[in-house]
Amino acid sequence: MNIRLYNARILTMEKNRDIFSGEIWIKNGRIVYVAEQAEINSEWNKQEFPRIEWDIELDCRDNLLMPGFKNAHTHSAMTALRSYADDVPLERWLNEKVFPMEAKLNGEDIYELTKLAILEYLTSGITSVFDMYLTPDTVAEACLDTGMRCVLVSGVNNFVSSPEQMEQEYLRWNKKHSLISYQLGFHAEYTCSKELLYMLSQLAHKYRAPMYTHLAETAKEVEECKARYGMTPAVFLDSLGMFEFGGGGFHCVHMTNEDMDVFRKRRMHVITNPGSNTKLASGIAPIAEYERRKIPVAIGTDGPASNNCLDMFREMFLVSGLSKLRENDAASLDAMRVLRMATVHGAKAMHLNKADVLANGKYADIIMIDLHQPNMQPIHNIPKNLVYSGSKSNVIMTMINGKILYYKGEFNVGEDPETIYTKCDKIVKRMLSE
Repeated sequence: MNIRLYNARILTMEKNRDIFSGEIWIKNGRIVYVAEQAEINSEWNKQEFPRIEWDIELDCRDNLLMPGFKNAHTHSAMTALRSYADDVPLERWLNEKVFPMEAKLNGEDIYELTKLAILEYLTSGITSVFDMYLTPDTVAEACLDTGMRCVLVSGVNNFVSSPEQMEQEYLRWNKKHSLISYQLGFHAEYTCSKELLYMLSQLAHKYRAPMYTHLAETAKEVEECKARYGMTPAVFLDSLGMFEFGGGGFHCVHMTNEDMDVFRKRRMHVITNPGSNTKLASGIAPIAEYERRKIPVAIGTDGPASNNCLDMFREMFLVSGLSKLRENDAASLDAMRVLRMATVHGAKAMHLNKADVLANGKYADIIMIDLHQPNMQPIHNIPKNLVYSGSKSNVIMTMINGKILYYKGEFNVGEDPETIYTKCDKIVKRMLSE
């Protein structure tokens, strides 16, 4: 399909490139041309452009085109537990509320519940997700059926999955479809035996692959790991060779200098989840310190049971605002740096190197932001408006792989949203009755 997006302001997120007026051309899911209006006019005058038959020509009305947000940590199918397990500490939240209900889920449930999350992702301008959940195959199928780009990551632990299953999934989903890829991972140090962790480390070495896990989310988690092994989680896992080929940690709230040295040495990513960490009172991650140490930071929402909102605008505001509070410095984290975390750094953390910026040859994962709403006026600085006053209501369009999946409140995901809502409601009612 040939698509022309014209009369737009464009923020490519390339380094040292300011916002400009121009247009973007798309063919077969890829960007084939991005140019400023002056350049386009000059080239047209020379008659050097082929005459293209467009399937879609969309006047952007001077609104903003930019790369979609990358939700670098989520558990999509936890939509089943939104507002069910609130206002309790993390350990009780997990053991008394979440784990017992999750035991009632099957793969078909997770397929339907993931589609519900995808609808919300699209309204928030999220074009790819890094999803860790119980049945990766059905999560992947939900994403394929709706058009969402997804990087699966295993949540193997003592109770769920196995190294053998993770290896099979890794091989299957890294060659099946361009929308789906897979990274090695495990739930957390505290849910895995040392023997299991050794096996996972061996798998990372076998494929020379990065490894991802929940890490240093709470102070209690860190202290209990030190009691077991005499080391913090990051240092202990690194001692097993777990991170020799990189990877990342989800949350990374309670990190020591030695932990940060591990991340820097192994070129690992921190994936911060400020909404979830705030709601569960886990703490405030030292984002400014990661920035000072040149440790790349990406942003995730975490799951809809702990957040409860899959909204990257809220996450961006919290990343910046909480950092300023923690550092007692209103200048500690600039809005443009936060915007890079939500786009470019997220793509790098997820190994989506063709989805980081808007440029020729990159995936056409593009969102359009409505600049004609009151919260975007006046336009002194668009990146700051996005981080400090932007909201989901500003998302006009979400395109993934060159397909418009959401436009002006309407979804194009192959199924009516009300049908998805009804199916998910039946699943939840069944779970509550069992």
